[in-house]
Amino acid sequence: MDAAKYIWMNGKFVAWDDAKVHVLTHTIHYGNGVIEGTKAYKTEKGYAIFRLNDHTKRLKESAKMTLIDIPYSVAELNLAQIELVRKNEFTGDNVYLRPFSFLGYGVMGLYHKDAPVETAVAAWEWGAYLGEEGMRKGIRLKIVSMTRPANTSNMGKAKATANYLNSQMAKYEAIDCGYDEALLLDDQGYVAEASGASFFMIKDGEIITPPNDNALASITQKTVIEMAEDMGYTVTRRRITREEVYVADEAFLTGTAAEITPIALVDAREIGCGSRGAITAIIQSAYFDIVFGRNKKYEHYLTYVDNVDRN
Repeated sequence: MDAAKYIWMNGKFVAWDDAKVHVLTHTIHYGNGVIEGTKAYKTEKGYAIFRLNDHTKRLKESAKMTLIDIPYSVAELNLAQIELVRKNEFTGDNVYLRPFSFLGYGVMGLYHKDAPVETAVAAWEWGAYLGEEGMRKGIRLKIVSMTRPANTSNMGKAKATANYLNSQMAKYEAIDCGYDEALLLDDQGYVAEASGASFFMIKDGEIITPPNDNALASITQKTVIEMAEDMGYTVTRRRITREEVYVADEAFLTGTAAEITPIALVDAREIGCGSRGAITAIIQSAYFDIVFGRNKKYEHYLTYVDNVDRN
């Protein structure tokens, strides 16, 4: 990854290489931490962070779910992210921000009430998560052997670090089998989500995406639904079976990192034309118009870094 100059850590900006923790940090051993993924884009008005407040609110909500008391307000964390983008003096088109909170050094054992809470924000320049070619031509997706954990098994609505062990194993399996990304079913056999993104398919002009009953409530997914409906498409949220995926006309993934990534193939079966479909291309182009500030209708989703008072 590309190192930046600074990381915001517990209210202070520290040099990238100095942002360190003790080896007995509680979260390293027991997995209770919460993360966010937010992105800033280089617009004509300078960098703009997409849906900053929504992402920060979700971080705080994830922390509440997992009994972590972040000692900063949403407003304070928003300003930390804005100032971090400023201080790092980025030049590229895309900057990924990773706000996170975790349990620090001082307590061992499963009961974490007395463990200190650490909060940090990192940012770095990051291009297409699944590759530039994948953005143009589509990626190869594998429905993996493990399922997305049931709601009775974990805090699935929290964007918690512990939840990503399942995603790591799923993605490893997919890549090891020659694919680019993993798709997980839920414990009932319906499509849940990819390892780190939401799933959409298109059939007979209808855009279909699963509900969030067993998946993270995705901010990018909600954005795509909103803009697709505004463009006149019918968007349906319902359960999707494996077999329906195989015979879809088009499919794509969405997420902060994934953005709008077309799917060309699932489990050795070509999806539609075996490349980026026509509707997917329209959705992809419209999304980038929004995040790069080229669509005034959605400009309220952008926080322009240079327009925010430092005080």
